[in-house]
Amino acid sequence: MRQDGRSGCPINRAVEALGDHWTLLVLRDIVFGGRRHFRELLAGSEEGIASNILADRLRRLVEDGMLTRDDAGRGRRATYSLTESSIALIPVFVALGSWGLRHRETTEELAVRAELLEAGGPEMWADFTAELREQHLAVPRPHPERPPVRERLAAARETAAARPAENTA
Repeated sequence: MRQDGRSGCPINRAVEALGDHWTLLVLRDIVFGGRRHFRELLAGSEEGIASNILADRLRRLVEDGMLTRDDAGRGRRATYSLTESSIALIPVFVALGSWGLRHRETTEELAVRAELLEAGGPEMWADFTAELREQHLAVPRPHPERPPVRERLAAARETAAARPAENTA
């Protein structure tokens, strides 16, 4: 993790780590989209991130200890994994999504995830955090019998995306 910074203020240090919008969007795509490889992140970007920007943000996130990079060897894809500090951002993502729902124009398909997480509350966030720990850190989930949050979020988005097609048919 990098130690340089303008000051030791916790807010400053957080802004320095997460302050540009691409960094949060790359983390969002790993957290919510399950994308763990460069090409998946590039192709799946809703906002159309450029390859040089993506490469830079992934490098920075690894340097900052927010991601690990498993280099599978020559000619094979590197896999990026969240660290505990990135997984701990789930409540921050929920707060940002809730703020965006109330104060910015959104689309139903892309807003549904924020709505579901907000409604699900801390129990859902804890389940999601546990899922991410299992996937990225190999820590077993305490409640594997509960339906996976990522699947519920994906299903809600698919349902929202299908609505306009149903209304026009």
